[in-house]
Amino acid sequence: MLEIIRMTIVVPYFLLVSFVALICACIRPFDSFGSTVMGRLVGFGSLKILNIDFELRGKENLYKERPVVFISNHQHNMDLFTIGNILPSRTVSIGKKALKWIPFFGQLYWLGGNILIDRSNRWRAIASMNKAYETMKEKNISIWIMPEGTRSKGRGILPFKKGAFHTAISSGRPLTIVCVSQYHKAINFNRWNTGKVIIEVLEPIPTDKLTKEDVKDLKDKCEKLMREKVAILDKEVEIKS
Repeated sequence: MLEIIRMTIVVPYFLLVSFVALICACIRPFDSFGSTVMGRLVGFGSLKILNIDFELRGKENLYKERPVVFISNHQHNMDLFTIGNILPSRTVSIGKKALKWIPFFGQLYWLGGNILIDRSNRWRAIASMNKAYETMKEKNISIWIMPEGTRSKGRGILPFKKGAFHTAISSGRPLTIVCVSQYHKAINFNRWNTGKVIIEVLEPIPTDKLTKEDVKDLKDKCEKLMREKVAILDKEVEIKS
């Protein structure tokens, strides 16, 4: 029952913020500022409505190197709230093409300069990743990518795809890993104290001396680091939940 009440509040809130942010984005189209404002407003307000205890660690690493390629684990629609709540300025993300059909949010996502990728077409997907590299270089902004490519929905961290690591190495910019504790281990919307989410931002990893031959090694290294850190965070939220 408590979950239903919370959702009947958070969904209209999400749509209202999206609508207001969309109007702002129409004034400043294809500017990452709109995405940042949207992310912060939706994230902060929704976490409060859902009564989720939220902790950010390593905040300084969000701005230690700019621009960078950020990567994070991808779990659930709730990523919009947790990741949105910490989205750094001058950062755009890569999302699936179907996002554009979500009322208000999808149009805002596009107008915010984010990059839509068609995963059903390999060549279009590659072209989108190349566009991400060009966007970093031309606009001097960071790119946020979820290398699993799809939501894990409680299945743990899924195998990484190579696109994010090609982009990082091609750009020569550092790669920053953002680890989010798993919701299914700690979140219950039917409890008054819903649970806790911890996000930890790791030290940027340099890529300027790497070549395309290093893509797999970099992918494997980042996947291992994320799995290890998320496992540690999961133990914390389970104890405190």
